[in-house]
This record gives sequence, structure tokens and C-alpha cells, in this order.
Amino acid sequence: QLQLVESGGGLVPPGGSLTLSCAASGLAMDYYCIGWFRQFPGKDREGVSYISTGGGTPTYADSTWGRFTMYRDNASNAVYLQMNRLTSEDTATYFCAADSSGRGSWRVADYDIWGQGTQVTVFG
Repeated sequence: QLQLVESGGGLVPPGGSLTLSCAASGLAMDYYCIGWFRQFPGKDREGVSYISTGGGTPTYADSTWGRFTMYRDNASNAVYLQMNRLTSEDTATYFCAADSSGRGSWRVADYDIWGQGTQVTVFG
């Protein structure tokens, strides 16, 4: 059973950068589509980016395109989300998730394995 653990969240001033990590255990991550989602207080989770099995170019939400970069490191069985030019509107809890079908989508319901989340707060 694949398990996911996010890390790398924290406090950052506007315009700053953070890199989130999503480490997998139990199974090889490259058999899954991996997505990054975020959740604002009182709101549903929304997609940030995802990458299908086999790699290829990640898909990004309009709100993060050009600022965020998602990439896999199969050697370390991890996925990363590099976030640049952060604003207060990026403050949220960030989750990585795995879709065993491998297709990739923005639908939360399509992802069957989730990490516990990591908090990103952009202040100032």
C-alpha cells in the first residue's frame, strides 16, 4: 500500500519561495498519477498540479501556472512542488495524492491515497 508524507511547508514572506516534498513508501510512486492539492479554511480542496504515470509535462492550475513547478524524482520515490513568487492567496494546507488509475485529473474523488498535508503561510 502506497503511503504519502508531505513536508516543506512553513512561513514565507510575499514574493518568497518554498519547495514542498511528497515522499512515498510502500510502493513505487511512478506507477501512480500524483497530484498536488490545496485547501483554504472552510473551502473544498482544489487542484494545484498533477503529473500522470510515465512522467511527461505536469498540468497546472491557472492560479499557479508560471509560478509553481512540479517534478518527480523516481530515484528517491518522491515528488516535489517548487513554489515561487508566493502571495497571501497561496496560504493553504497543501496535500499530495495518488491516483492508482494513473490517468490524472483535477477531481479530488479520483485520488485514492492522500498525505496528511503541510501548511503554507504567506505573511506580511
